[in-house]
Amino acid sequence: MTLDETDLRLLRVLQKQGRISNADLSERVNLSASACHRRVQRLEEAGFIRDYVALLDARKMGRQTTVFVEITLSGQADETLAAFEKAVARVPDVLECHLMAGSADYLLKVVAEDSEDFARIHRQYLTRLPGVARMQSSFALRTVFKTTALPL
Repeated sequence: MTLDETDLRLLRVLQKQGRISNADLSERVNLSASACHRRVQRLEEAGFIRDYVALLDARKMGRQTTVFVEITLSGQADETLAAFEKAVARVPDVLECHLMAGSADYLLKVVAEDSEDFARIHRQYLTRLPGVARMQSSFALRTVFKTTALPL
């Protein structure tokens, strides 16, 4: 499926206002309500729109500390990678896990209440992940910019 300019306009609006009504969305992108609804359904079915979610405020949820953790594994065998990925996916405080090229094998984004809470997460979960040879944690001092919207 190829995206045209109307599809891109729809996606731009939906990325920032996922709860917008179909009537308001159709008005914003200059389409009839029925055509707008059909296009959004088509974008969902084609997998361009994966999910609709509520983005929570981490501070209000008591998770104001963000820590980026670089992890180097003891080996690169498929079994080692698979075991690590399966285990890290079960850690509730890990928001993201990326397989990396470079000095570390994985980069994790972890949320915590504070440094003491991160120490608990580190002790209870991160040190028990299989295959870990080295770990380096960096605390974010302040979030300068953050978005979930892809550039279209």
